[in-house]
Amino acid sequence: MTPSTTPDSDAAAEDIALMLAVKSGDERAFESLVERHQFRVVGTVAKMLGGESDAEDIAQQVFIRVWQSAPRYNPSAKFTTWLLTITRNLVFNEMRRRQRARLVPLDPGDADRPPVGHADASARSAPEEIADAELQAAVTRAIASLPETQRIAVILRRFENMPYEEIAKVLKTTVPSIKSLLFRARTDLRERLKNHLGG
Repeated sequence: MTPSTTPDSDAAAEDIALMLAVKSGDERAFESLVERHQFRVVGTVAKMLGGESDAEDIAQQVFIRVWQSAPRYNPSAKFTTWLLTITRNLVFNEMRRRQRARLVPLDPGDADRPPVGHADASARSAPEEIADAELQAAVTRAIASLPETQRIAVILRRFENMPYEEIAKVLKTTVPSIKSLLFRARTDLRERLKNHLGG
């Protein structure tokens, strides 16, 4: 690796090379892209919808759209930005479909499930586990209650560590608008979670 490159820039360059191969009909390159990014897409979809019930199905639709859109792909932005723009569009469509069907976007079962990532439950007391699960459920509900654009901005910034510039491209807006959006979202989240965070 030369001093001017970083793991991130190498990964971005590899994504573009794979996608250009997909553009030429290379199915193996497509499989590699799916393997590299499926967990990111599933995780983003699950957080946007407030539960994992349909996340894998929608993630599959995202990658189908990637394959179908490959002939028109132009590497003018990072592949992940383009991928998450497709993800955003399909998730917004699903959210609107649910609203029309008068469905709650949060999977009611999620509130009773412990959060993923605490495999060693024996290391903590039962009250601590319950309190943590309740906080995780409250955070999930609070994020799910945000307006669509605020919700995806928070998810991309907080969970994907995406720079403001990339979030702005995904949401087709400006960096100042993203910062304002995130400020409003964080203010709203603090208000919704104040009972869980000691006021």
